[in-house]
Amino acid sequence: MAPPLGNDVHTFRSEHRPTRRSVLGGAAALGALAATGCTRIAEASGKKGGDLLERLRAQGVVRLGIAGEVPFGYIDKDGRLTGEAPELAEVVFKRLGVRKVQPVPTEFGSLIPGLNSQQFDVVAAGMYVNPERCQQVIFADPDYQMLDSFIVRKGNPLGLHSYKDVVAKKAKFATGTGYAEIQYAVEAGYRQSDILVVPDQVAGLNAVEAGRVDVFAGTALTVRAVVRKSAGTEATQPFAPLVKGTPHVDGGAFAFRPTEANLRDAFNVELHKLKKSGELFRILRPFGFTRAEMTDLTAKELCGG
Repeated sequence: MAPPLGNDVHTFRSEHRPTRRSVLGGAAALGALAATGCTRIAEASGKKGGDLLERLRAQGVVRLGIAGEVPFGYIDKDGRLTGEAPELAEVVFKRLGVRKVQPVPTEFGSLIPGLNSQQFDVVAAGMYVNPERCQQVIFADPDYQMLDSFIVRKGNPLGLHSYKDVVAKKAKFATGTGYAEIQYAVEAGYRQSDILVVPDQVAGLNAVEAGRVDVFAGTALTVRAVVRKSAGTEATQPFAPLVKGTPHVDGGAFAFRPTEANLRDAFNVELHKLKKSGELFRILRPFGFTRAEMTDLTAKELCGG
């Protein structure tokens, strides 16, 4: 889940894969929920640290940028906003005095530009914290940590368990638009121009099932979820990708505009209360998270200092 890459990466859109209409519960429901969420937010004041929290309390609603990725933030088949990030946001913002959350769906690669152009107030999409993103937004501390996993054909015929395996076996490799897994594969020695970039994990599953690629890389959680009903594929055991030769664990968090440190800090206070009480795990557990994915990582650590 890294920022989108340049034009030297192939993009694939299957005509036969389940569409985002079926995944998100219908375009009509999506449009209805998003219709009032696309109005641009008023420009921030000159107050040090920002005054967005006060304005959100006054208007009673916070707009959440989501990317339609199960289980992080999406619209379900009944047209309801759900996912670990929106559910957590609802709890935290109620504690902060903001009674309602409203989705603004967009592509994953448009989340940071959309946030900084004030199309919504906060990114609630399980976004990984990394140094490149930390130059563009400010993050709350992670609400979860995550390893990677592969979608492979049943039986894992090529024996793919790491990015080094993908390179060594000369496997055809795919991952999602804007995913950090692009960078991990390149670091392992895979040529960036040979990576097949697909819209999401559903398209990745279809590409593996159809034999267009040998492997699709994603988060352990999304990979586990998407292969559940697939007869011809399986998920590999989760693993930590290598970054500069060292195993790396990712952490996902809410993102805020750099001018809104007061809102980010207030969010962090409530998040840490939820961690301490155990309520955070109760919120995330229905979306497939385990205790192994709870974390004490900080945004400062993941931003590189």
